[in-house]
Amino acid sequence: MYAASTTYPRKSFVRVTNLNNNKSVIVKINDYGPTIPGRIIDLEATAFKKLSPLSRGVIPVRVEQIL
Repeated sequence: MYAASTTYPRKSFVRVTNLNNNKSVIVKINDYGPTIPGRIIDLEATAFKKLSPLSRGVIPVRVEQIL
C-alpha cells in the first residue's frame, strides 16, 4: 500500500492512524503530495479503506515514520 507526502521522504514507511477509531495501516511513501494546505498525506484507496469508508474523503490522522 502506498501514499504521497510532502513531509516524509520517498521510500520511507509510515504508520497512519485514524484518530476517530484508532485503526492503523503501514504504507510506503512513493510520491510527492498533497499540495493542499493542512494536508500532510494522501493515501491510495486500498489503504484509506482500511481506516475508513472512502465516502469520508478526509479524516483526522496521526502519521509516524517507522523506517
